[in-house]
Amino acid sequence: MLPSRPKDDTISAIATAPGRGGIGVVRVSGARVSIIIQAILGKALQPRYATLANFRDAQGETIDQGVALYFPAPHSFTGEDVLELQGHGGPAVLQRLLARCLELGARLAEPGEFTRRAYLNDKLDLAQAESVADLIDAATTQAAKSAMRSLQGEFSRQIRALVEALINLRMLVEATLDFPEEEIDFLQAAHAEEKLAEIRAQLEQVLARAKQGVLLREGLQVVLIGQPNVGKSSLLNRLAGEDVAIVTPVAGTTRDTVREEIQIEGIPLHIIDTAGLHDTRDEVEKIGIARTWAAVEKADLALVIIDAQKGLATEDKNILAKLRAEQPVLRVYNKIDLAGQTPHREDRGEAIYLSAKTGAGIDLLHDRLLALAGWQQTGEDICMARERHVRALARAHAGLENANRHWHEPELLAEELKLAQTALNTITGEFTPDDLLGEIFSRFCIGK
Repeated sequence: MLPSRPKDDTISAIATAPGRGGIGVVRVSGARVSIIIQAILGKALQPRYATLANFRDAQGETIDQGVALYFPAPHSFTGEDVLELQGHGGPAVLQRLLARCLELGARLAEPGEFTRRAYLNDKLDLAQAESVADLIDAATTQAAKSAMRSLQGEFSRQIRALVEALINLRMLVEATLDFPEEEIDFLQAAHAEEKLAEIRAQLEQVLARAKQGVLLREGLQVVLIGQPNVGKSSLLNRLAGEDVAIVTPVAGTTRDTVREEIQIEGIPLHIIDTAGLHDTRDEVEKIGIARTWAAVEKADLALVIIDAQKGLATEDKNILAKLRAEQPVLRVYNKIDLAGQTPHREDRGEAIYLSAKTGAGIDLLHDRLLALAGWQQTGEDICMARERHVRALARAHAGLENANRHWHEPELLAEELKLAQTALNTITGEFTPDDLLGEIFSRFCIGK
């Protein structure tokens, strides 16, 4: 449960990133803002105007000089009185300024508490609130654009349109239940069955876009595995565009996992290079090989690197056989420059022939990685989404599927439509358990 707050509960935090910077911001929100303004600045502030002022401690000594901004409730980010003190970005200065705010009755804000207050005061819905953190954490330009669409309410509008359509359909069903003696069939007369089909189609489109949004946010975990000296590290360097892994002709150069994050068309790919898989008595190599298999277990996709000069050897087949049945696998035949081959795909794209050394065929690998990731759109209409959104949409979709099967059983039909609406409402926070809210906002950074 979210704890109840006293009426004068006021929070404060440093809102800028840790470390030194040109500018640092201390943010305050709550009922004691006016008291803090008078104590630190010695004068009232004109709302929404930048005011140059000295920030003073309890003895009247100047802590810093900077710009103060006052946003009175309800016209602020949190919906409460908000003060922003923008000064120099030195850690010691900011800590002194924060300590002064706490001394005047504010308390240190919890992670995400400013945004949580914005949600509780109806300034943002839950999907928009989550997009604040997603915008901050965005690893690619496309992810940042999608997060901004969600913050501006595009994803929420799609969800609300579905909810409104469901409410209208539920009204028709309830009318049938309330007036069973009427000769008029409410559902048939209102073309309710067609309306359900339209809602199902719209929800499927939103679900597909949400899955793309999750991909933009989470990316894909890709692990490179294979025998020693097949070019795993060279391929990692080629994908990364720089020498992030040591490459030598000596087999077994890589003894531990090497991780690098890249992006292809805005999709984050978390690439993991691993130790070569082979029988060994070397204790260090054994540890590296154990870590390789641990990485494979967590990966969304395994790239099995094979020497194109030798083809699919028994050792390669043994590696493929050890992968779990449901593990997505792509065979990459490397060193085609030495084998005298040209870049191409085989087995319906499940095998790519390329050269990590020259870069020939890397474009084929890029395309196949995107396809295996499930990327189907350019991303121009994609909103940022989270796994919980996809699960809620999937529950709503299941409810609509069940409703369609119970079309001639109005009581069951009404219940399934209600369950679908409830699932959709958890996305925007119209109905969300308090413990889930606590979990969501606890993952925000302090000061947001």
